[in-house]
Amino acid sequence: MHPVGLKRLGIYLPRLRLERAAIASATGWAAGLRGGKPRGTRSYCSWDEDSLTMAVAAARSAMDGTTTPRVDALTFASTTHPFADRSNAGVVATALGLPESLRTADTAGSLRAGVGALLNALSNASADVETLVVTADRRIARPASEQESSFGHGAAAALIGRGTGLIAEFLGSASLQDDFVDHYRAGDARFDYTLEERWVRDEGYLSIVPRAIAAALREADTAAGAVKRLIVQGPGRFAVAVARAAGIGAQACQGDLNESCGDTGTAHPLLMLAAALEQADAGDIIVLASFGQGSDALVLRATGVQMTATGRCSAALAAGSLDREYLRFLSNCGLVDIDWGIRAERDNRTAQSAAWRKHEDVTGFVGGLCRTCGTVQFPRSRACVNPDCRAFDTQDPKPLCDVRGRVKTFTEDWLAVTRSPPHVYGNVELDGGGNVFTEFADTAPGELKVGTPVQFVFRIKDFDAVRNFRRYFWKAIPVRN
Repeated sequence: MHPVGLKRLGIYLPRLRLERAAIASATGWAAGLRGGKPRGTRSYCSWDEDSLTMAVAAARSAMDGTTTPRVDALTFASTTHPFADRSNAGVVATALGLPESLRTADTAGSLRAGVGALLNALSNASADVETLVVTADRRIARPASEQESSFGHGAAAALIGRGTGLIAEFLGSASLQDDFVDHYRAGDARFDYTLEERWVRDEGYLSIVPRAIAAALREADTAAGAVKRLIVQGPGRFAVAVARAAGIGAQACQGDLNESCGDTGTAHPLLMLAAALEQADAGDIIVLASFGQGSDALVLRATGVQMTATGRCSAALAAGSLDREYLRFLSNCGLVDIDWGIRAERDNRTAQSAAWRKHEDVTGFVGGLCRTCGTVQFPRSRACVNPDCRAFDTQDPKPLCDVRGRVKTFTEDWLAVTRSPPHVYGNVELDGGGNVFTEFADTAPGELKVGTPVQFVFRIKDFDAVRNFRRYFWKAIPVRN
């Protein structure tokens, strides 16, 4: 039987990267420098991004280049799901255009959720089932706290199955469950409460993680000395101590990426795994160990199969845009209440019946393709929009999320309500024909030009603050190298 393992990986980091020096400059009067001059950046979501939109982006990255991606099950792991009682994984599946017969599940409750979902998929893989594991977190930290600088926002996805062409083979695993509380967040709280670092390291990491690694290596019949790359969820300084306790050389420790993007929560172990596989040689033994009220440890072997460009961690890290606007960061995180003017005083009630009738069009971004004349249109309608055709009931579904285009017209509106002025919208001429009126995201004033190449991303459309609901749609962003 074919081996089990990772078929594809996908990474997504928000474009915005806040310089830690900007945090220190804004909060140093209250928090001090906390041990020295801050270095590096942390990734953070724009106002129209959350764990769900990042999960869609990472999943699309994992499936990039596949003409007919096969997915039988989808698990979405996060400690910051936007909805407590709505299938977040179901929204992701609809946005990806996956079939109705798909099995979906949300997993949460611990930062181990991401690696735990990965382990479940690997353990249950068969020739008949391929599982897409998606992890994402958008953790919010109290201003001037250590977490504000150390956290990051991001997502990673992995397609699990059997067969040839694996980028990493699964050799063995072990799990330990211990209710060791290193941090926690109550169900009605916004921020984590974190315990003393040295105690967490000595009594948590060094007591639990090395035992899980040793048990996983035994199951995989692999010696500790054979491990070429060790990935430990948490600060890099802890990983060295874990390696020593597990009998693994310190040189095997994978960098924690903290200086470039911060700790992205449930997604971070998969982010580090992508970085490790990007650098690994064929045959390298990789150990991945999570931490959070216990530990899951996985033993993998790199195959030497090259990852797609969208699965490379280095590309995601390099795609950031530096930002020093601390107040904008607070606004995007919902930590300051900006007065957006009288135009913002409107009721954004969602018509759930209409949303259901159009959920494939809106969430999946499915337009129409006229069987008579080949015209592409969005939204679909009974009548073809081609004035030379006007045929009725000839619209076949036409997914548009992966279609690129060019800016045909655009407006930068400084009077319209948006959480990131100006509100930019206009027409996109689609490659292969068709025209879509849409909003633009991730653009600076003056950046767009007529003819600018664009692609589409899944984002928050707006918020129904009265009923605490959020709507999603697709927006156009410039294509950047």
